[in-house]
Amino acid sequence: MNDYDKKELKNKLTPEQYAVTQEASTEPAFTGKYDNFYKKGIYVDVVSGEPLFSSADKYDSGCGWPAFTKPIDQNNIKGKTDNSFGMIREEVESSKANSHLGHVFPDGPRDKGGLRYCINSAALKFIPYDEMDKEGYGKYKSFCN
Repeated sequence: MNDYDKKELKNKLTPEQYAVTQEASTEPAFTGKYDNFYKKGIYVDVVSGEPLFSSADKYDSGCGWPAFTKPIDQNNIKGKTDNSFGMIREEVESSKANSHLGHVFPDGPRDKGGLRYCINSAALKFIPYDEMDKEGYGKYKSFCN
């Protein structure tokens, strides 16, 4: 459980962001703003601002959602078994806000650890490298290189 008020979140987030992060919805493939997006910076939880993924670990997996090989800090995400849609998958949530982010699969690049974090754009906010200091994320700049 998290300490985020659902009513406040409905006012703060777009309907799609709310559905994805709070109701474990999934945006349609190839529609998210970060699917084909490769600027330098970090991706944070749209709910809490918790640092999640770096542009240095993002790649085009062809799945239709942003894909990353690893999180910035494994402590900022948690996994749980998802049995929806007749499949057994590992759901990924942010640790602080319990935001549904997407899923992790064992079919990522082998030379980068073999994992593919398939994440909804609607669960993320991008912080450009040049704005990381101003936004309070300066200590994460080294993850972008």
